[in-house]
Amino acid sequence: MRFLVNEETQNHCKNHNELQFTMSNLSNNIQNIEASRSSVENADFASKATAKSQILEQSVTVILFQSSSLLQNILGFSR
Repeated sequence: MRFLVNEETQNHCKNHNELQFTMSNLSNNIQNIEASRSSVENADFASKATAKSQILEQSVTVILFQSSSLLQNILGFSR
């Protein structure tokens, strides 16, 4: 009987240690996933910011071209 109690205690301790290891491993995985998600969100933000900057740059170029054309037309009429 005492042998069975010792064996059950050992099994319980073994199972407890395995669960502790699994919980620690899962906690590390969660931290890694959160860090990866943050990196992806930062990259997505940077990509969107770059696209917005390019659109604004192109818009300014078009506005400057149109302003120049308008100015040339006005100067042409005044001659």
